[in-house]
Amino acid sequence: MSDLADLYQEVILDHNRRPRNFHALAGASHTAEGYNPLCGDRLTLYLKLNGETIEDVSFEGAGCAISKASASLMTDAVKGRTKAEAEALFARFHRMVTTPPDQPIEEMGKLSSLAGVREFPVRVKCASLAWHTLKAAFNDERRTSTE
Repeated sequence: MSDLADLYQEVILDHNRRPRNFHALAGASHTAEGYNPLCGDRLTLYLKLNGETIEDVSFEGAGCAISKASASLMTDAVKGRTKAEAEALFARFHRMVTTPPDQPIEEMGKLSSLAGVREFPVRVKCASLAWHTLKAAFNDERRTSTE
């Protein structure tokens, strides 16, 4: 395994073992539940918006290392951003995990640690569950599924 692959693996393992922003959020203005029926991953996402800015975000739930690490990394990445910036980041993230493995991808900092899922299409839904749930929360949808 290359040093870069080792680093990415380390980031995923660290965020799985010690997920950031892993708690219910008192006073959340938006909440949504996400479910991946393929593997059973479930999470609840909490958002506190101040106008169009994500003042705080957290999640709870259970799932595989990829889905938990992705939710943890996503909450770190979107906190303090506007809703439009978070939606644009989601579009970039989705493009990264769905680009064929033989095609170049855009560097996305720590989020790039999840680029390897593009080699395993069934894992794309694990990596994108938190992001779809964020989008559902923005749209006041209480539940979303990766189906």
